[in-house]
Amino acid sequence: MARYSGSVCRLCRRENLKLFLKGERCYTDKCAIERRNYPPGQHGQARPKFSEYSIQLREKQKVKRMYGLLESQFRRTFSLATKVKGITGEALLVLLERRLDNVAYRVGFASSRADARMLVRHGHLLVNGRRITIPSYFVRAGDVVSIGEKSRQMTRVVAAMESAQRRGVPEWAEVDREALTGRIKVLPTRSDVTAPINEKLIVELYSK
Repeated sequence: MARYSGSVCRLCRRENLKLFLKGERCYTDKCAIERRNYPPGQHGQARPKFSEYSIQLREKQKVKRMYGLLESQFRRTFSLATKVKGITGEALLVLLERRLDNVAYRVGFASSRADARMLVRHGHLLVNGRRITIPSYFVRAGDVVSIGEKSRQMTRVVAAMESAQRRGVPEWAEVDREALTGRIKVLPTRSDVTAPINEKLIVELYSK
């Protein structure tokens, strides 16, 4: 399966925003944004010139990288959002939040979305007691996401749960830290996405 294998810190610097791609490291002074707050590359410190297209592209790239998707996966999600009643941009963000790998990250089972995707792929996560290995699986209201019985003592899961209090749990979910379960109380809404995202720019880009 295709995936990005380069330095994720370069992605944060390119978007000039902490995308929290490396878990706990992003909260320390070792974070690349803290050390070199300018785009990577030979001309990273040059004064950039932004066109309308480049602004739209950077917004799309930022969201795509934040959720750890490839272009084909992101475009497929956008296509699904266009078929949902309501505002397309808001539907896109809601679909991204409903992905199983994102939910596992948001409830604290993993320190980053990349770690959460690994947990899903390796069969460590259950949804309503059923093993799901598809990171793009969309959770629904009332679903219970949990760590498999044999996976609960994994070092990375224990460490993630201990550090999850720093991020907090979104209002649309509730977590039982003792049982290592998370329940989706209601579906997330646009207001639950607190990252600085202008989804209208993404819709304009794909509408060209």
